[in-house]
Amino acid sequence: MKKSTLAYVIDQWSVVPPVETADLSGKTVLVVGANVGIGLKASKHFARMRSARLIIACRSEAKGKVALGEIGQEIGYNGCELWTVDLANFASKEGGDLLILVMNAAITLPDYQSTADGWETILQVNYLATSLLSSLLIPQLVAAGRKSLTPSRMVIVSSGVLYWLTPAKEIKTSSTLETHMQLRYQESKLFNFFFVRALTSRLQSVTPLTSVAVTPGFCYSQLRRAWYEKPTFSFVKIALAIQERLLAWTAEQGSRQLVFGAVGGRDDEENMKGGFVSRGRLVEVAGFVLSDEGDEMQDTVWKETIDILTGVSDKIGPIVQDYLIVSDSFIN
Repeated sequence: MKKSTLAYVIDQWSVVPPVETADLSGKTVLVVGANVGIGLKASKHFARMRSARLIIACRSEAKGKVALGEIGQEIGYNGCELWTVDLANFASKEGGDLLILVMNAAITLPDYQSTADGWETILQVNYLATSLLSSLLIPQLVAAGRKSLTPSRMVIVSSGVLYWLTPAKEIKTSSTLETHMQLRYQESKLFNFFFVRALTSRLQSVTPLTSVAVTPGFCYSQLRRAWYEKPTFSFVKIALAIQERLLAWTAEQGSRQLVFGAVGGRDDEENMKGGFVSRGRLVEVAGFVLSDEGDEMQDTVWKETIDILTGVSDKIGPIVQDYLIVSDSFIN
């Protein structure tokens, strides 16, 4: 399906459903991109649910400590710990027994920048490193799901921009994920959803892991700070400011979608697998994703992604073979 501008405005002006709640006692939750905005607000919600262990992961240790203190002071919760994880560097942390993983970290930039690993920054942070960490944590997620007799949740933050995105021909047929990234942020969010759907289709049916994509909606966020920090006059800054004033949800309202992806829909677990969450419920996904062309692109992106990640970490190959349904071509 495609969304009209009017439908988008109506969604943004509609009442946001209240936050989903659950008993997380004895459970471990990891939120990546948790020091500000919707990630921090989601972390506070998880703290209120009294998870045994809440790990907030962010790039800056100093900012992470501030968030840690804020959660402790506001919620009165002492089970929170900090991981320093820089998704612009593939050498990031992994491990830990884990029932809920929320991959929220993202960036958008007005200009091309490359990482130390040689990839375009938006592509690496939003997609490649997100997919890498998510994949490395599959064993911990599956183990926790088996222990709790409840499927673990892998929540990857995508975006509602998918409803308006039609990838350029160069992207659809590209032999490399980085080629022709004119709409880098939007396409990175499409790749996020492709990863969720491709992973779901390859997980064995008895595997106690549900992977789901969510859109937090259009929220007040530091995601767009690169535009606001530019010293020069910009019509983009003016347009963003007007759009935020008229349409934006608060960060807390946006965070409710992440929380629903993590703990909601337990009475509809099968449909949550590979699903897309918006406004506190599963919704129909973008038409391109469901098309034959989208399905072919998803398969291509998945294969390229696994090839890239296998080159980054020697743990990816064994995880794919042990936990996913793989083709003979991968094994050979």
